[in-house]
Parts: sequence; C-alpha cells; structure tokens
Amino acid sequence: RALLCAAPKNTPRGGGQKGVRQPAAGGKRLGFMERTLVLLDVNTRSPIRVLNDNFLSLQLDPSIIKDGWLDFLSSKRLVTLARGLSPAFLRFSGKRTDFLQFNNQKNPTKFRGPGPDYYLKNYEDDIVRSDIALDKQNGCKLANHPDIMLELQREKAATTQLVLLKEQMSNIYSNITITARSLDKLYNFADCAGLHLILGLNALHRNPDNSWNTSSTLSLLKYGAGKKYNISWELGNEPNAYRSMVGRAVNSTQLAQDYTKLRTLLQSVRYYHRAQLFGPNAGRPRKNAILLLDGFMKTAGSVVDAVTWQHYYMDGRVNKAEDFLKTRLLDTLTEQLTKVTKVVNTHTPGKKVWLGGLGPAWSGGINNLSDTYGASFLWVNTLGMAALQGIDVVLRHSFFDYGYTHLVDQHFNPLPDYWFSLVFKRLVGPRVLAVRVAGLQRKPQPGRVIRDKLRIYAHCTSYYNHNYVRGSITIYIINLHRSRKKIKLAGTLRNKTVHQYLLQPYGTDGLRAKHVQLNGEKLLMVDNETFPELKPKTLRAGRTIAMPPMTIGFYVIKNINAYACRR
Repeated sequence: RALLCAAPKNTPRGGGQKGVRQPAAGGKRLGFMERTLVLLDVNTRSPIRVLNDNFLSLQLDPSIIKDGWLDFLSSKRLVTLARGLSPAFLRFSGKRTDFLQFNNQKNPTKFRGPGPDYYLKNYEDDIVRSDIALDKQNGCKLANHPDIMLELQREKAATTQLVLLKEQMSNIYSNITITARSLDKLYNFADCAGLHLILGLNALHRNPDNSWNTSSTLSLLKYGAGKKYNISWELGNEPNAYRSMVGRAVNSTQLAQDYTKLRTLLQSVRYYHRAQLFGPNAGRPRKNAILLLDGFMKTAGSVVDAVTWQHYYMDGRVNKAEDFLKTRLLDTLTEQLTKVTKVVNTHTPGKKVWLGGLGPAWSGGINNLSDTYGASFLWVNTLGMAALQGIDVVLRHSFFDYGYTHLVDQHFNPLPDYWFSLVFKRLVGPRVLAVRVAGLQRKPQPGRVIRDKLRIYAHCTSYYNHNYVRGSITIYIINLHRSRKKIKLAGTLRNKTVHQYLLQPYGTDGLRAKHVQLNGEKLLMVDNETFPELKPKTLRAGRTIAMPPMTIGFYVIKNINAYACRR
C-alpha cells in the first residue's frame, strides 16, 4: 500500500524535525522542504500489477424482480448511467440468488404485489404496454417512462422493500421466479450498456441426497443459448452462511462437486461450452468462510476462472458520517485480502481473485450515511487497496436497487459514489504503479499506533481516455486529515503539467452531502443521455498540490511518457 512514511529517525521526540516550523532567521522565507508535508514520486519503469480492464464492475440484486424495478431497466437514463461505467461486468446476484427459480414463459400470471388494486391494475397494464412497445424496437430496447408511472413504481417498491427487509432480518426468504421475459429485460440492459452479464444460479435447489438439482439451471441455459445471450456464470451466494439462512449446510466437498457438475453442464450446451465460471463467492473470511474456501480450492480450484469472495465494512449501527473515515475501519480490508489470497495461492498459485458484492454497509445500508459523500472515502480507498494487492475485479453492490448502498437512487439520479466511479473509469487504467513518498512529520507519542491518513495510489492513465496520450499517469489522493496537506511532485514527476480533478461535497451538508462538485462545479446530468463535461483544472509545472481537508482528488501527470504506460 502506498502509505505516508513515518518521520525520519533523527526527529526529536515530541517535536518537529530540527528547523521545521521555526521562524526563519532574519525573517527569511522558508524553503519548500520546510513547508511541504509530502514529497511524491512514482516508479515509471514497470507496473507492479496489471488488472482486468473491467476492474471496477457492478452488481444488481435479484430483489429488483420482486420490487418491480426490473421493468424499468430499459430506462434511457439508467442505461446511459450504466454505459458511463463500461467496460464492466454486471453480476446479477445477492442474498436472494439461492431462492431464484427459472420459468421459461414469456408472460406468466403477473405477481400482483402489495398495494391498492385501483392503481396496480392500471400500473401493470402500463408495464405490459411498455413491454410490447419495446419488443417492436430493433437493437437496444430503450424507454422514457412517464413520471406518474415512476411515482407509482416508487410507491410499490417502498411497500415491497419493507417485506424484503423483514425477510432479511428474520433470515426467512421467499422464492423468486425469474421468467424468460425477466431474463430478456436483464440482458437487454447489460447489452445496451456495454456490460458483460454474470448470472448467479440457485445453489440451494437440492435433491433429497443434498446434491445440487440442475433442472432449473438446464432450462435457463437452453433458453439463453437459444437467444445467443453471452453470459458468464456463478453458483450460489455466501455458501458458508447457508446453515443460518435455511438450516441446511453445504460443505466444501459438496460445493466443489456442484461446481464441477455445473462446468460439465456448461460444456454440454454448445453455446456455453467455453463460458466463464466464477466462485465460490464466499462471505467475509472469518473461520467458517476460510475453511469452506480452503476445502473448495483444494478440490475445485481449477474449475473456476476466478475466485470470488465478499467484504462488507460494517453493520448498520453507524450514526455519523465521520465513521467512514476511520483508518482502523479502512484497513480491515487489507487483513481480509491477505487471508483470501493466502488460501488461493496455496492451492492454485496465480489464480485471479475477485472481490464481489462489495458495499459500505449490510442490510441495504443507512439512509443519509452510506449514500453520501462520506461513504466515498471507503469506496475509493477500496479501489486503491484492492488494485495495489492485485485483486483483478471489484464488483460494487449495487448499481441500482433498494436500500442505500447503490450508485444511482430511485429517481435515477447519480449519488456521490457514482461520480467517483465515473471519474475513476475515465482516468484510471489497469496498470498499477509503485508510489514513493517521504514525509516531514512529528514523531508520534510513545506507544501510539501510526495510522496513515493520507493515502496515495498511482496507475497508468486509462487508454480509453483520448484526452491523454499513452505514457500519462493518474495519481489519486485521499486526505482523511482535518487540515490541508501539501504534496510536492519529485523525481520523474518534477516540473510536469498536472490536470487536477478535485471532488468535494456540494452544499452545506459536508460529509453528508448527496451532491458532488468537481473543481468547484456541481456535477449534474445534462439530460437523460448526456453527462456533464469533466473539466480539469491545470496546475502549472512545479506547482505544489494542495489537498483540502477530508477530500479526494485525481491528478493526471501529462506528457511524462512513462515507459510502464507506453505499451
């Protein structure tokens, strides 16, 4: 991890480095070494990691089938917002994955969800008419839904979400039917947005002998193959938690057999004989999850194309935005990454590891906290840490659905984490570079733990960004301090022109803000199909970077012609 260095050894206890912060003799101006907190350089010779082009990817929860939002994935605005984060994977999975049943019918009897019949009948008729209109379109099937239709859907979803939350709290889940029509809508959304769909399959559909029942999956595979849907696959969600969820355990040996059976099934369907398979999607690497992962990798490590697992930072008992900035909390991810990669490398050295289902809180998050600017510190730091440790893909839960951990709200407006994701996608490429930093800092008190509050990561600039030539470098900096910090570019970065993309909360809510400004300009969609221009601020060559307190900034070093980034 690129962390701020501790103070030099000759720093006197309880004070700054000799001469620092002291008035200059005769009123002379202090040199920059005495005024600058950090000297920053980057190794431009070779990357330390090369990640997947789809490093930042997305997830949708199957609950959108139940609460009705699946019918609105054809929204022109939603598709535009998802397309802004492409190329990416779209993982359709979550806690309700293991309660999905495929029904190969176009229009089964509609689930008449909770709510008064007087609006539901008209509402559902509108949905059917919308479906018919979409069927007549060629290519991407997109719609502009009337405001009244969206308002009715929000009412329906709010009622359904109470039911879903009750299920989650009680750990008693009802089955969800995914129809052929549902799959069509889901695939249309992914395809139009330039996302590659990964579909989670029900691993709890069991035979009496506890072996996996493949009947529903085979029907789904045949339908998808007939439609030539390019899909990758995953089986189950957090299998280590099955005993607490349904009172039935699936051990690592059984799970490995199930994955081997699924691989054989994929190979038997010609269209999917080379399809990718990911798993086992274990939960946070505590004792049970690690034991399951270890046993699975021992037997079926070669069956999967990448190893998936999940990490959540906290439970729902958070009451202030500052909790998202605690370094102790941010650093929990490093410990979990180490545990998982150790198990994977023991059995299958070099196997790619994916971090799936990632979100800032469980149970759908916390209103006015996990959907605010403050939560973005966790999100951006996760991307930096995961990249530095070689995690190939990070799947964000969730792009859009119920709760408060999503990127887009139910009015189809981007939340702070969306704008950070968009800037990351535009500026940050898959090649990770080593950062060298040196700091001037007071020595800590005896026994005090040094926890770094200035986090610096560096990558080659994204090749998809045609505003920058190959060889450019993007540095992103997270300032958790309550004071401004200065960074001086040194070594190979010295005297280079820098483009600054400084993201700060907009308005008076501070860390609780739900809007973001880029270099002082509020970020808003121009219309349903047009993003705002992400205008950089040019910092002249040699200028010190000044990071305001509790902010995140991206800095593109232009015309550096870094050897690691030219290829």
